[in-house]
Amino acid sequence: MKIIDNGQSQFYDEMFDRNGVPREHYRPFADFIKATSPKRLNRLQFSTDKAQMAMGMTFNVYHDKQGQEKILHLDIIPRIIPSKEWMQLERGLKQRIYALNLFLQDVYNDRKILKDKIIPADLILSSKDYLKPCIGLTPPKNIWCHITGTDLVRNQNGDFYILEDNLRCPSGVSYMLESREIIKRAFPDLFKKLGVRPVSDYSARLLNMLEHLSDKPNPVIGVLTPGVYNSAYFEHSYLAQQMGVELVTGMDLLVKNNRVFMQTTKGLKQIDVLYRRIDDTFMDPQVFNPSSLLGVPGLFKAYKAGNIALANAPGTGVADDKAVYAYVPKIIKYYLNEDPILSNVPTYLCREEDDRKFVLEHIEELVVKETNAAGGYGMLIGPKASKTEHEKFRQLVRENPTNYIAQPTLSLSTVPTIIDNRSIEGRHVDLRPYVLYGKEIEVIPGALTRVALTKGSLVVNSSQGGGSKDTWVLYYD
Repeated sequence: MKIIDNGQSQFYDEMFDRNGVPREHYRPFADFIKATSPKRLNRLQFSTDKAQMAMGMTFNVYHDKQGQEKILHLDIIPRIIPSKEWMQLERGLKQRIYALNLFLQDVYNDRKILKDKIIPADLILSSKDYLKPCIGLTPPKNIWCHITGTDLVRNQNGDFYILEDNLRCPSGVSYMLESREIIKRAFPDLFKKLGVRPVSDYSARLLNMLEHLSDKPNPVIGVLTPGVYNSAYFEHSYLAQQMGVELVTGMDLLVKNNRVFMQTTKGLKQIDVLYRRIDDTFMDPQVFNPSSLLGVPGLFKAYKAGNIALANAPGTGVADDKAVYAYVPKIIKYYLNEDPILSNVPTYLCREEDDRKFVLEHIEELVVKETNAAGGYGMLIGPKASKTEHEKFRQLVRENPTNYIAQPTLSLSTVPTIIDNRSIEGRHVDLRPYVLYGKEIEVIPGALTRVALTKGSLVVNSSQGGGSKDTWVLYYD
């Protein structure tokens, strides 16, 4: 099968250098591709698709009128990261999560960072993700962000940048875990030859972290899901099954005397820790959204009374607001007195007059994002958009500048990808490592690599037609 554009383009290719020569850590895999017939590669890809369906690795796209479940297409060519690069990413992610956790504790309590005018107070206090019921709250073990999925991209020079922080209910880790099981069966010899670090202990690490949040020796733990119609239900059920804990919906739970109970055939059973996979404002209709049918009346009161731990803590969304993102380097410096190990993408805040003027004048060159949107929605990619779309977003920015940021259009790195069973071509990717915060901060030595399957596209989200790749982190360079 022919490999088109062996890294000889304007983008950084993960497998090939500028001369089309395989990078050292990719060489065994590149040799395998060269020695393997197109027929066998296509057979491996076909088997991978079938395995995903058999495992139930599907998701729903809410705006899809057909309402069909889809697989998150797994391309069999992995993204490979050498040990030295990963160690740098790991250090940077630990630093970032530690600082963001201190930030959350501060803004809901003493607000020192606001009083010292490091961040504009109105940016935080007026954010829809700053939850007033959480003011004065300190969560169990002083940890707010227990599970984080941080998105990174690599530019044309090979440098990694943080694209955004996901501290609410980051998804995708089940695809990372199941994809690894599938790809291991496709390339068993290469795993041994390259020395790929395992990710199979993620569920055990997650369970240990959740147990750490309770003072009980054997706490009862549940995964709180919105239900079978949620787009990530496969992940919720998968993680509950892997950890050996309860999978519950709001209908299964009730609160008595500020304690949360699960209804079972043998009566009520107290829940000590909930890994919640529902949004903050849907978790308790008595405190947040009164029309929510997904949550549990009284849950937040039980939480404030210290009778249940929640992961992630309510209110974490203010730390991954895209406008707050621009201040994270200052947040790190303020709380840790350190320079960021990993850089942000340069960001223009449309709430600032000079930044807004620049964005309006250069919108054709920029990516404009809603500060509270996700999944590739509420976004304009200037170089790919029409003049009509440019003008539409100019008007949106003028009407509500606080709701928008802008960034340069990044030249995301590429990884060779099998296209229509005919050729192997570079497609743009990002990287979502997962971080657990319990007794210590742990970065899982793997990640969800999302890939834009459409040629030239920079949008990797599954809801926008993206796929995924297994991510191999090596023990040695």
